[in-house]
Amino acid sequence: MLLSILINAYACSPNMGSEPGMAWNWCVNLAKYSELHIITEGEFRNEIEAALPTLPQGKNMHFYYNPVSEKIRKMCWNQGDWRFYKYYKEWQWKTYLIAKDICKENHINILHQLNMIGFREPGYLWKIPDIPFVWGPVDAKESFPLAYLEGASLKTKLFIQLKNTITKWQLQHAKRVRLAVKRASCIISASSNSQQAFKKYFQIESPLLNETGCYIQEHPIIDKSKKEYLDVLWVGKLDFRKQLGLALRSIAATKNPHIKLHIVGGGNNFIYQTLAKELGIESQCKWYGAISHEEVQTIMQKSDVFFFTSVAEGTPHVVLEAIGNNLPVVCFDTCGQGDSINETVGRKIKLSNPNLSSQQFAMILNELENNRDMLKEMSENCKERQKELSWDRKAQQMIGLYQKILKR
Repeated sequence: MLLSILINAYACSPNMGSEPGMAWNWCVNLAKYSELHIITEGEFRNEIEAALPTLPQGKNMHFYYNPVSEKIRKMCWNQGDWRFYKYYKEWQWKTYLIAKDICKENHINILHQLNMIGFREPGYLWKIPDIPFVWGPVDAKESFPLAYLEGASLKTKLFIQLKNTITKWQLQHAKRVRLAVKRASCIISASSNSQQAFKKYFQIESPLLNETGCYIQEHPIIDKSKKEYLDVLWVGKLDFRKQLGLALRSIAATKNPHIKLHIVGGGNNFIYQTLAKELGIESQCKWYGAISHEEVQTIMQKSDVFFFTSVAEGTPHVVLEAIGNNLPVVCFDTCGQGDSINETVGRKIKLSNPNLSSQQFAMILNELENNRDMLKEMSENCKERQKELSWDRKAQQMIGLYQKILKR
């Protein structure tokens, strides 16, 4: 008998990345091993209903729609629009009422609050009695590392400091979060940072399962060991969170003309190009601007190292794409990238301050430029890491957690 799971997934779509794609991938993979009743917002109804008949496990996925107005959808897409939370809370209440009806008509083994992954809104499924409640993966990072605000505008600095203060207050005092945590049979952390926050603020052990999985890809391993240059790829929006300035300073600190930095991403690159000039590395930088997803994959396959300098993330899909393209990763040991990258497929450093970080990254890049055989080995190891981080493996781990709860 398949387990019957009721899932709350506000954002769910087969043709997207980010939260909607993440929820869809969880559902598609969990449906191989269980029967799902999924409540979602109605924006992607047409795409969902077109995709279901194409999936062998589609018969195990039953969707219920709780749509909101276009105005509310716009607020949701405009990240940082605080007004959205009021409507989102109302959506969660209505979803709870729909869920109660589903539970009356179907035998449900587990209630699962799946997304969105922020800890501030735990929904209301936990109010339904007598059925185990699972919440997660949850992103409950305590704060943005303030040392890395160097060079950000005053407005940004004030905003981040305010956000850090509010986040800590909510972790300590938000009533519904406390009630949901108390009622949960299991809370799943989206990163090690979240695990630490749940331990610190709620005194609970929370299993780690990053919210995003890896697609297993069949790319041949290309021998790049005889190349003259080490091609280092950086991808991201040109904003302070992604720390392109730090990447440029790291390249300058290598003092190695054999390292080239390929920069992909939309936004105002004028200040970064000016910085590259000041650092004397403009000839080592190639700027692509915003390009298509396919083009990014092609560049990944030609590159030697993926350099990910972001300091505040969930589990960045682009890092998993790098592993999928057999591309070793250099990053910070924080957020989902810190959990996804190990010594077999990359190198990572602890958060400290921008100056020390650029020196540490420079040492790593020089070491990799000098040791192409080690890079080739990391590239080959990506195949195994893809399997370990794959969506199917994550779904099996989640089913394992469900079964453990039901045995208790």
